[in-house]
Amino acid sequence: MRAYDIIDIKKNGGTLTDEQIREFMRAYLEGEVEDYQVSALLMAICLRGMTSEETHSLTMAIRDSGDVLDFEGIEGFRVDKHSTGGVGDKTSLIVAPIVASLGVKVAKMSGRGLGHTGGTIDKLESIDSFEVSIDRDKFESIVNDIGLCIIGQTAEIAPLDKRLYALRDVTATVDSIPLIASSIMGKKLAMADDGIVLDVKCGKGAFMKSIEDSTTLARAMVDIGAMAGKKTVAIITDMNSPLGYAIGNALEVREAIEVLKGKQVDDLRRLCICLSAHMLHLYTAEDISRCEEKCIEAIDSGRAYEKFRQMVIAQGGDVSLIDDEDKLLRARYSVEVLSEQSGYIYSQDAEAYGKIALHLGAGRRTKSDSISYNAGIILSKKVGDSVRSGEVIATLYADDMSLMDDARDMLLDATIISDTPPPTRDIILGEVR
Repeated sequence: MRAYDIIDIKKNGGTLTDEQIREFMRAYLEGEVEDYQVSALLMAICLRGMTSEETHSLTMAIRDSGDVLDFEGIEGFRVDKHSTGGVGDKTSLIVAPIVASLGVKVAKMSGRGLGHTGGTIDKLESIDSFEVSIDRDKFESIVNDIGLCIIGQTAEIAPLDKRLYALRDVTATVDSIPLIASSIMGKKLAMADDGIVLDVKCGKGAFMKSIEDSTTLARAMVDIGAMAGKKTVAIITDMNSPLGYAIGNALEVREAIEVLKGKQVDDLRRLCICLSAHMLHLYTAEDISRCEEKCIEAIDSGRAYEKFRQMVIAQGGDVSLIDDEDKLLRARYSVEVLSEQSGYIYSQDAEAYGKIALHLGAGRRTKSDSISYNAGIILSKKVGDSVRSGEVIATLYADDMSLMDDARDMLLDATIISDTPPPTRDIILGEVR
């Protein structure tokens, strides 16, 4: 069947077979189908949608376009965790050592940040000498020895996804739920883990702004996981305001270490315990409340922190920065932002805060941009806190002082202070199994 015919079927609301989807994508990778034809199909999918079977077929085409890593040399049950992206989201740095300390293997490939969302690999690279490019034998050896290893994604994983995303990015088709779900799950399934926990963000700082869209995306990804024979669960979580108090690579590593050492950062700790418990549950099938108790004990006993420390050592990082996390405050300049009125922090626009961190140098506008590992924001106040006029609400960090004035003004604009406190909102909004 011609590419034209496949595009025409989807344009008119028809359903494509597994063979049609796979053949179209194979032909694209081999140069037999042009970019403009793929763009037409992507737009048709964006407007007409896909059935769960079609979405699964596209996911498998993405997965099978490159290496599928079974990691047969790793012993034990492997669980991965994926976040759809957020501001201040350093959960992988916390949940991986928690569950690894409880016997779950975490062999994780993570990405870099782009735009206002940070990447786990950028955060880890803010630890001096930390190696994120490790060959497969060493990767498997580290996972077997200490239970976890986090490295960067390789070019051999799901190359079709990279090409499709480049087209989606310039054809206004990024926000299609079937395309989002197949992109995420194609890469996750290429790792061939036994279980997957998905953290689906919802709110101003997330791609999905509404609970309805977040739930639809979560259901699509869980269905894909189930059809692929993987234990999969999605947790829908709030991203209207930044997660935790730190935004920026080294600053977020510092906060992750503080949480692993027992610091009570309420929203971040609660979310990490929830995600860790579900990862553990996929392994043990114990009641979630019992799994949460075990995760809390792993933190309180120091075992989770020690596991993180072991990972840093195994991957060549400077462990002195872990033992004294204040050494990660290395920006050349810092500026305190003072409140201009008294009242309560009513909202902190997560997306705007992420863009402020990007302005300070903590993120990338394009994939080729360099970043400042030291730049970012540390909040002194969170949503619901009372504040007095002239009190510090945040501290900005950057290696370029000329960026500070604009960043201060942007932060004040993104922070709403009210005479009355806002309604409370739980960080956990829902669950899809």
